[in-house]
Amino acid sequence: MRKPLLIFLVAFALPVAAQPTSADDTGAYSDRDGLRLSLSADELLDNRPFERDTVGEETLSLEEAVARALENNRGLRAERLQTAIQGTFEAQERAVFDPELFAEIELSRDESVRQLEEVGETDAVVTTRRFGEAGLTQSLPTGTDLTVSVRSSRSSSSRVEAPQFTTRAGVSLTQALLRGGRIESNLVSLRQATLDVEASEYEVRAFVEQLITDVEGRYWDLVLAEEQQAIFEEALAVARQQLDETERRISAGDRPETEATSARAEVALRRQGLIDARAERARAQDRLARLLQGEGGLWDTRLEPSSEPGLERYALEPMDTYVALARDHRADLNETRLRVQRNQLEVVRTRNGLLPRLDFFVTLGQSGYADSFSRTWRDRQGDGYDLTAGLRFEMPIGNRAAEAEHTRARLTRQQIQETLANLEQLAIEDVRGRWFDAARVREQIQAQEETVELQEELLRVEQTRFRVGAGTALAVAQAQRDLLESRLNLTETVVRFRQLTTELLNASGTLLLHRGIDAPGADRVDIRL
Repeated sequence: MRKPLLIFLVAFALPVAAQPTSADDTGAYSDRDGLRLSLSADELLDNRPFERDTVGEETLSLEEAVARALENNRGLRAERLQTAIQGTFEAQERAVFDPELFAEIELSRDESVRQLEEVGETDAVVTTRRFGEAGLTQSLPTGTDLTVSVRSSRSSSSRVEAPQFTTRAGVSLTQALLRGGRIESNLVSLRQATLDVEASEYEVRAFVEQLITDVEGRYWDLVLAEEQQAIFEEALAVARQQLDETERRISAGDRPETEATSARAEVALRRQGLIDARAERARAQDRLARLLQGEGGLWDTRLEPSSEPGLERYALEPMDTYVALARDHRADLNETRLRVQRNQLEVVRTRNGLLPRLDFFVTLGQSGYADSFSRTWRDRQGDGYDLTAGLRFEMPIGNRAAEAEHTRARLTRQQIQETLANLEQLAIEDVRGRWFDAARVREQIQAQEETVELQEELLRVEQTRFRVGAGTALAVAQAQRDLLESRLNLTETVVRFRQLTTELLNASGTLLLHRGIDAPGADRVDIRL
């Protein structure tokens, strides 16, 4: 049971020469001029300092709270954008194999002047050239680069009357034979980008599961604060009733005046507890409101929870069931398995870098020459053509950079595999720990229910003994405190069990499945290349 928070009412410091203040029978303090420096305890409660200036009141069930959080939570909106951002990297890697259109236009002019010694004059020669080329190029996952192009040029000179036109159409192919010649190595970046998108989906799933866990936890905190406030209000009413009865018996001469002291102390303690309960309810509502609100605010709306714990709906399954589910469905485990696959692809990529580069290339084309552009397409070389073929080899001496990169990739793969094994052990420990807590709390509920019944009976006995003159007000106050503490403990235990069942489902990775929420990342990831 939480200790009540002592509330101090601080007044301005009085001058040294001022007379000390005195307390009246209401608990308010006055100076020598009769000026009241603070409110009475009952007036303080009536003012409800922790109540907000509400602009409305809204009844909210647990299901409505979860649905509103999934729709409005700002953190979830930001997390969803991460998947879209990762999708742009995947599209960027796919674009590597898209065909590309290219074109080029070039204009040149060359003027040369030479001295003619025979005639003592200068001869100027002006040559102009216009060149244009257009085509299509594409890289294929097989390590093949294809280019199809058409180019045309026009050359003219001041020494030649008619300009000369040339047109050529051709195709060129370059095929990697060693480095870059395997499809799996050329698709590594694209497959890694795809895995990154899938991993981001598991990240979003883990965020949603944690968000729902937080919402349900905050919701039950508000339910608990509401119940605690009601319990303290009822306890304060009972304590006041006991104080009134004690004062009547003192006035009648049946009890000494000292009996009123314990009754007044009990009323004061119940006031302190009620103040704490109201403050805790205000904080609990704000914590829940932050998770639910989007564009509009809920700070000034009083939320009234309508759902009850309903323990009969949440029986615990055997521990091994939750452990098995966690191995298959926990989002962090599946995300790490995707990271293992990604690093295995990195090993494939760096292994390709160990190979020397050996490319085969071939170029085939046909050209036409004429005194006009249109005739170049007709006046070709007949069956003539131009053909170029060859091999290109490249190999760094020592190749130490590629060796280091490949070694780093293998070590990183081993490291993340160990991380996955450790993460699985932590997940099992997490599930087992929460199952033990839930089972322990569930067993405590029945014992605490019996304790409440016994404390109620004990309070009735002490009140009866007090009425017949055999008991004391102190004994009644102690019985009231014991009953209050047992009721608070029972309420906290019931709410805590509901929170633990949600946390256990979250730890096993099945919270969304149990809540009927469809989201990506529900399937187990199997490590494969």
